[in-house]
Amino acid sequence: MKLIFEKSTPGKKIDVIGKCDVDYANLPAEFMRETSPALPEMSEVDVVRHYTELNHNVHGVNCGFYPLGSCTMKYNPRVDEDMAGLESFSGIHPLAPKEATEGCQEVLETASKYLSEISGMDAMTFQPAAGAHGEFTGVLLIKQYHEKRGDTARTKIIVPDSAHGTNPATAAMCGYEVVNIASSEDGCVDLDALKAVLGPDIAGLMLTNPNTVGIFDENILEITRLVHEAGGLCYYDGANLNAIMGVVRPGDMGFDCIHMNLHKTFATPHGGGGPGAGAVGCKEFLAEFLPKSALLEEGDEHHIQVRSFNGNFLVVVRALTYIMSLGREGIPEAAENAVLNANYLMRKIQGTFDLAFDRICMHEFVLDLSEYKKETGVSALDVAKSLIDYGMHPPTMYFPLIVHEALMLEPTETESKETLDWAADVFKAVYERGKTDPEYLLNSPHHTIIGRPDEVGAARNPILRYNSKAEVE
Repeated sequence: MKLIFEKSTPGKKIDVIGKCDVDYANLPAEFMRETSPALPEMSEVDVVRHYTELNHNVHGVNCGFYPLGSCTMKYNPRVDEDMAGLESFSGIHPLAPKEATEGCQEVLETASKYLSEISGMDAMTFQPAAGAHGEFTGVLLIKQYHEKRGDTARTKIIVPDSAHGTNPATAAMCGYEVVNIASSEDGCVDLDALKAVLGPDIAGLMLTNPNTVGIFDENILEITRLVHEAGGLCYYDGANLNAIMGVVRPGDMGFDCIHMNLHKTFATPHGGGGPGAGAVGCKEFLAEFLPKSALLEEGDEHHIQVRSFNGNFLVVVRALTYIMSLGREGIPEAAENAVLNANYLMRKIQGTFDLAFDRICMHEFVLDLSEYKKETGVSALDVAKSLIDYGMHPPTMYFPLIVHEALMLEPTETESKETLDWAADVFKAVYERGKTDPEYLLNSPHHTIIGRPDEVGAARNPILRYNSKAEVE
């Protein structure tokens, strides 16, 4: 399909903007453009058709099965969007006087109360813009705690080898040395490896439970106890909270602070760069280090900020609406259904592609295609590309890194049994096709506008702007 610039026709325009109802202001010449911006010239109907065509070429959760693992692509109820779209929320100015923002403050306070209850924490901030930013804020809480106590010898953070890639990056950005520990054969934390690195130089541990292979670590209380006894603190990566919310709380597992991806677990559509919100919660002894709102009361001392004001406020509105809609019974039910769907699909697929860990999983599971690749030459990437031809979005590929030919599937709590049965049949069909006609899979997808683009080239040398014919000449 052509770019919108390629569809441009000189002289075409859309007259949809009314007359300006305020006086024009003449800007100084040095702030004025010398030439008009090179915008496409199109009629209204052509613009509508262009974006409709783009929409038809995009696969989203509203189009079909979307088992992207670890990111909890899930149901985003329209009522959440309606609440976030209310003018009293969407039109509020962050510098509005306190008496004009009482409703917004109530949203933040209520969301803080509910999320603290769900996570087992005592205090909450909504400033972080997204998950990785929440990690950064959470690890800074740990750092400030040790520094205030004068325990400056603690310069290392423990990160398991199955962790999200943001975990070691976050620890390094906070000035810590990253200590990587291997997983045991069951995909969980190796207790002996953990004990071997614990000491007076350990500031803390970063961990998600269930972990990135979809397994709930049965030794979690022992893990957090060992870290605490060594003088470290425990940080919970909330990326997989969807599997346990309302059932078990990170705070009760022994974690001292947590970030929650409100844009993953609590309804805001996730992807495409945002919006997001990485709410950070902590136990009472860390609450003094939490960043506060930039709107300080008279006489308040200045607090360190990690973002302006109260972060992405409308994401909090969506999250609160979602939580209140589900209620105390619906929150754990959503988690239980996510776990049920993952285990059902895993067992339906079993007997084709190998399971990385053949045991009860939580909300996601990992297939290991290492042997399949040896037998057929077909890789996890080839299988993922083949699924597109069936109308299924590919699952996460090559993650976690401890499984070399990994496909991670997360069906989420909202998919029906009929959809899961269909998905299992698709995997079985792809499996058999790879056995009998591997070349077909090696050249998939066959029914898309673009087959296999140069993904490495696109990542290394992206074309970020359109060069018009006049610019080229």
